Amino acid sequence: MRSLPSLRGPRAPPLPLLLLCLLAPVRRSSEDGRTPAASFTSLPVREEMMAKYSNLSLESHNISLTEHSDMPVEKNITLERPSNIELTCQFMTSGDLNSVNVTWKKGDELLENNYLINATGSILYTQYMFTIVNSEQMGSYSCFFEEKKEQRGTFNFKVPELHEKKKPLITYVGDSVVLMCKCQDCFPLNWTWYRSNGSVQVPVGVPMNNKYVINGKNANETRLKIMQLSEEDQGSYWCHAIFQLGESEERIELVVLSYWVPLKAFLGIAVEVVLLVAIILLFEMYTQKKKKHSDDGKEFEQIEQLKSDDSNGIENNAPRHRKNESVGQ
Repeated sequence: MRSLPSLRGPRAPPLPLLLLCLLAPVRRSSEDGRTPAASFTSLPVREEMMAKYSNLSLESHNISLTEHSDMPVEKNITLERPSNIELTCQFMTSGDLNSVNVTWKKGDELLENNYLINATGSILYTQYMFTIVNSEQMGSYSCFFEEKKEQRGTFNFKVPELHEKKKPLITYVGDSVVLMCKCQDCFPLNWTWYRSNGSVQVPVGVPMNNKYVINGKNANETRLKIMQLSEEDQGSYWCHAIFQLGESEERIELVVLSYWVPLKAFLGIAVEVVLLVAIILLFEMYTQKKKKHSDDGKEFEQIEQLKSDDSNGIENNAPRHRKNESVGQ
């Protein structure tokens, strides 16, 4: 393996000089038996391109891998504007570093050998530098270390995401509503609004009886105000942000209810309450009636018992009276 200047430590050379170093392809000797990677001509790596983009900011990102890594390592990177990119992967192994094959890919396509490789101790470093100036150069860039098994580290470049509440926005017929989208710590070049009509997105905001108003207090947000809502305004609305390196969008679900909807729910609850009260009253009336019948039965039994006792008393007094009369004679 051809040894190149170490990637560890501070980057002393200025960016243009380091970019020029990339123009010297890292190729293995013919004795190694490995063929160089295929060319990927869409990446701006030539000297004249480096001079053109030397005024751009530098984005540096790193990934660490080991021979025992079970899963690929991924890193998501948000990029809003054109930048020079520096990607570094380090691979730690207990084996022979010269037996490790290093490659880079964008998606599934091999990148040409415009990357640096250096070994320090048991760690193998590889660094890839390029420039992103348009949306076609966004995507996934991966470094591969092939030893006994392949280890992969992936850098995913994407434009900023928009932030909005995920829950549906609920309002009523005749009201006005404001839909808002916001991009945290980013500033889109332009905002647009769309409404879903089946599988088609239809632009909104064109003056139509002053129904729509689009504005925003800050450059990183947009607001769509819809006035005099009707049930036909219900559906999905999309806010669309345009950046230098791509586009991002977010969906907002709007639900427009008639005032009969909450009234129906209230009436349903009222009916349930009335039925419950009626059942309770009927149960109380039944209980009281049953108790009254029970009391009347007990009173009747007591009266009958008293009559029976009186009758028995009369019968007992009659023999005594006759006995007294016979004694008097």
